[in-house]
Amino acid sequence: MSEMSIFYRPYSGEADLPFIMDLVQSELSEPYVIYTFRYFLHQWPHLSFLAYPSDPANSTPVGVIVCKQSMHRETANRGYIAMLSVNKNWRKRGIASTLVKNSLDAMKEDGVEEIVLETEYDNSAALSLYESLGFIREKRLYRFYLNGKDAFRLVLSVPPSYSDDGSDTTGSSPDSVASGSSRGRSSMYRTIRVSHDSDDEEESSR
Repeated sequence: MSEMSIFYRPYSGEADLPFIMDLVQSELSEPYVIYTFRYFLHQWPHLSFLAYPSDPANSTPVGVIVCKQSMHRETANRGYIAMLSVNKNWRKRGIASTLVKNSLDAMKEDGVEEIVLETEYDNSAALSLYESLGFIREKRLYRFYLNGKDAFRLVLSVPPSYSDDGSDTTGSSPDSVASGSSRGRSSMYRTIRVSHDSDDEEESSR
């Protein structure tokens, strides 16, 4: 079985932005202006990840996930997956699921209580991916996208984790969420072995 390495890293600055925009705009149905990307990436850079092939001759990312985290209605520490896109030539290799897992781990380290997203109601591959990670369909949003398509809102509830003495270790203040916690940041640089023959289903989603 032929294998290769995929390297995942967080967003590192404005130099990444053109690559992210190219990936998202070429694969997703919903248009975004540059200010939308900057809104997410400048405030929550540690929650957004890029995927690269290990081939040193290829310095272009083949996948990206863009997320945010904030207090929802002043009651819940909520994470949000805004954009997920994998180059169509690199799908079915586990890249999308690994990108999502990296962002989920980063949000959990910042004390998230729930994570939400929307995806097109007929994007069966995206729905399968997220549901395999524990997301459930909360509601159908009619004519949610500019192209007139409906969406499903998916929600993942994150149970609190506790320290050895029984105290809750996931709580975060609104200020710490907005600025982005630095806890566990070193664990976000990962090299993952994936197979060319992986059966993982992947589609662009948001």
